[in-house]
Amino acid sequence: MAKSKAITLLSIGHACVDVYQGAVAALVPYFVAERSYTYAAVSGIVLAASLLSSVAQPLFGLATDRRAMPWLLPVSTLVAGSGIALSGLGGSYALTLLFMGIGGIGVAAYHPESARVARVAGGGSHTAMGWFSLGGNLGFALAPVLVAVVVGIGGLGLTPLLVLPALVGSLLTLPVLRGPERMTSAAPRTATAAAAPDDVASFVKLALAVVCRSIVFVGLSTFIAFYVRERTGGGAAAGTAALVVLYLGGAVGTVLGGALAERRDRVTVVRRSYLLTVGAVAGLVLLPGPALYVCVALTSAGLYVPFSLQVTLAQDYLPGRVGTASGITLGLTISIGGLFSPLIGRLADATSLQTALMPLIAMPALSWLLFRTLAEPAPPNAPRPVPGGGRAGRRR
Repeated sequence: MAKSKAITLLSIGHACVDVYQGAVAALVPYFVAERSYTYAAVSGIVLAASLLSSVAQPLFGLATDRRAMPWLLPVSTLVAGSGIALSGLGGSYALTLLFMGIGGIGVAAYHPESARVARVAGGGSHTAMGWFSLGGNLGFALAPVLVAVVVGIGGLGLTPLLVLPALVGSLLTLPVLRGPERMTSAAPRTATAAAAPDDVASFVKLALAVVCRSIVFVGLSTFIAFYVRERTGGGAAAGTAALVVLYLGGAVGTVLGGALAERRDRVTVVRRSYLLTVGAVAGLVLLPGPALYVCVALTSAGLYVPFSLQVTLAQDYLPGRVGTASGITLGLTISIGGLFSPLIGRLADATSLQTALMPLIAMPALSWLLFRTLAEPAPPNAPRPVPGGGRAGRRR
């Protein structure tokens, strides 16, 4: 199968999975409206989807480092879709948490192996990985629209219809997995990986930066609809529009990140992106009126320029454990932020939503500081660059 066709199918499949991550936040206002949940209660729903995913994703990464599991792509897509599709049935909060958790496990199982397959299919190209990541961003962006059409019209009782993207995504994945034998090789490690050393210290710093980014993105995903309605005086449509802008801005940022990385090193691109994001988040929290939408778009683009670049950086820092690197990075990108979402919700219940969102301004600043200590990974058998210039020998 041609590289472009494989990446296109994987990108669409990625969209069909990540629509369920975006659907969690998109469903929150409907749980509030139909079941009168508090901010803290709906934060618990986000936490349920995030917690199991954050724990399970590195475990799936470890498993795929030992043996390639391409069959996980269609199976995990169906699991993710089934969990979210069942989340609106019944009035039990405990069952809602359970189904959200199942959806989170499906998402966790998908990402480490899909990142490996996508990088093989794209021949290691940053642009190809950017297009693959774009699919996930578009899935996020379409989630509020899908939820609004299905649940907005028929209520939470119609959530089973949300399984349709999972059915489509699982079918589209199959032609890629039947492609070249290298896609389904039982030995994910490449000769390059075997020759290059793992840089655990840099990987840990990268992971911490991803955590800070995750806190901002998941926090805004959960509460931006409520916040924009408060600040602009608009109705449900205003909140949904803000959520769509948040996700579409991410799509633009992802493609831009891949293109910039072909011209400059990834660390520099990511570092500058986080610095610009500090001002965008501050504007989002502090500025009133329609200017909010501009700040939402800039924040989203700034957070997503690093998205695919951080995945490939993680793989290059841990070339001998690509699945683990992908699982931790992709898991942290979405999942760990959900662990902080209940804290934001409780603070919002106790004070105001604006006050609760203010700490998010500091998160991209912390990511920027961490990236100031990182260097672009050196090619195999070449001296490793160090932050601030100069060269260091290969680490043993």
